[in-house]
Amino acid sequence: MNTDLLLLNICKNISLNNEENARILRFLEEEKVTRNSFILREGEICDYIYFVNSGILRAYCINPDGKEATVMFAMKDWWITDMYCFLNGLPAMVNIQAVEACSTLKLSKVHLDTLFTELPKFNTFFRILMQNAYCREQLRTIQNLTLPAKDRYEQFTKKYPQIAKKVTLKQTASYLGITPEFLSVIRGKRD
Repeated sequence: MNTDLLLLNICKNISLNNEENARILRFLEEEKVTRNSFILREGEICDYIYFVNSGILRAYCINPDGKEATVMFAMKDWWITDMYCFLNGLPAMVNIQAVEACSTLKLSKVHLDTLFTELPKFNTFFRILMQNAYCREQLRTIQNLTLPAKDRYEQFTKKYPQIAKKVTLKQTASYLGITPEFLSVIRGKRD
């Protein structure tokens, strides 16, 4: 199980000694996911948070019209789950699917809570993750409400070029809240 990237991710925000690293690592499970496979489906109890070692995952929900709405992507060195349902032990509101083959490290809610108790620094790490995620999502919401679709697309491709190259036009459009047809028009004008 390759945990080097995870430990580097954690050490961006907190310092850990070897014993503390070992405490964290004992609770992780590796999960390999093939392209288009799911690590979570809507309605399943959301028991895990995932760290992406390689590949890209996509979280999406299905709207009342049966259309996919992409909530987020997660690539190498990112965390992903249905956070609301994970923290509250509820059935998932989203599906999390591999855009390409992935290797993940998963941590259960029970083990996360144990780490919070045993290792207060880890609580600090997750607080920082949540703060950063909240800020990112607030900015995304403001941009979705105030910027034209063309500008949102340009910002997406600039900020996340690795994702933009690997996800489908339909997935990108659903993330931006526009139709694939409209995104095709935007891309045509850009090229």
